[in-house]
Amino acid sequence: MKTASFLTILASATAILPAAANAQAAPTTVEPMVPAAGTVLDVTAEGRTTRVPDLATIRAGVVSQSPTAAAALTDNAQRMAKVLDALKRAGVAPRDVATSNVQLSPQYRYADNQPPVITGYQATNTVSIRFRDVAKSGTILDALVAQGANQIDGPNLSIDKPDAALDEARADAIAQAKRRADLYAKAAGLRVSRIVSIAESGQDTGGSPQPMFMARAAMAKDSTQIAPGEKDVTVTLSVRFLLN
Repeated sequence: MKTASFLTILASATAILPAAANAQAAPTTVEPMVPAAGTVLDVTAEGRTTRVPDLATIRAGVVSQSPTAAAALTDNAQRMAKVLDALKRAGVAPRDVATSNVQLSPQYRYADNQPPVITGYQATNTVSIRFRDVAKSGTILDALVAQGANQIDGPNLSIDKPDAALDEARADAIAQAKRRADLYAKAAGLRVSRIVSIAESGQDTGGSPQPMFMARAAMAKDSTQIAPGEKDVTVTLSVRFLLN
């Protein structure tokens, strides 16, 4: 009797286990992305806002040429030291100056049917500089040229903290998507029931191709002017609506 009772209990437990296992294996689901009833409308909308750039990034460097590699490096180091000192005197923080490229390369003379001949060496040292006061960047550029910087690219104007502007663009994108959904629904004789899903598919924090600054003679009378203008901050959303 005890054995029979044990077998009965074991059989009952075995019958329960698959059901419990199936219950644990069943995934928790949310409402399908395509509802069973209604018309689905997918809208892509770009939200936009503007900001005045408050950060300028410039690459400034020194290029030196000498008959020997050692002489080119020595001349380059001396001139770059003056450039860095000029940045320090201008109030640029050390955290805003970073070396971006150091290069030493031979210079060749080429002739027909002859192997190239090394005529000297070129040393290059370039730093990336961030200006947190865009209005002062033109004056500092002039000072860099006066101290020996002969290779300058930029400035690249940007927004230091774009999060608030991006949020404004996101809100604008939702508003545009809703307006467009209402238009489609009205044209189709339907109405917008609700939003099914929202996905962010891209953003632009206001970066743009950098204008080129041309190094001028140190004795030029007028200082370089940097006009910040305005930058567009955009966010692109894909919004799915349910129409009834």
